[in-house]
Amino acid sequence: MRKIWMFLVLFGGMSVVSFAQEAASEDVISEEDLEKFAKVEVMTSQFVEAKTEELKNMIINNEVIDGGARYNEIKAAWGDEAKEAEIKLTDEERAAYKAIKDFQDSLQQSVVDYKTELIKNDEILGVSIYNKVNGAIKEDPTMKEKLDQKIAELKTKGDSTEGVGK
Repeated sequence: MRKIWMFLVLFGGMSVVSFAQEAASEDVISEEDLEKFAKVEVMTSQFVEAKTEELKNMIINNEVIDGGARYNEIKAAWGDEAKEAEIKLTDEERAAYKAIKDFQDSLQQSVVDYKTELIKNDEILGVSIYNKVNGAIKEDPTMKEKLDQKIAELKTKGDSTEGVGK
């Protein structure tokens, strides 16, 4: 009986060591994982730039508001009836400004949705790789530096990915 217990303890201990080694090897960040993570960051940055440009064009090219100066005037008066009356805000301008403001207010959520889809897509990144790399960059400043270098490298290469800003 004693031999059986010794056998179980020995092999049980070996499987715990084996499991720990597997877990440790899963935590190692490969260059490919870091590259995928960096690409998602670059794609998200490009998406934000595209949406910001879209917002800017909505303001500048709006026929009703007629440019950025009037937009800023409406923005400063928005929600204050006295100020709105003072700048002679029309119903047309109110509707145009509201449409721009609604778009602007939805930007943050659209960026979150976009990045979430990239992360969930296993062909682009995958949740497990995202979690592993994200955890590593929070814990290890050198890993964060490596990631920042990889992002800068991708941006200077112009290594854009299709579908950005759509």
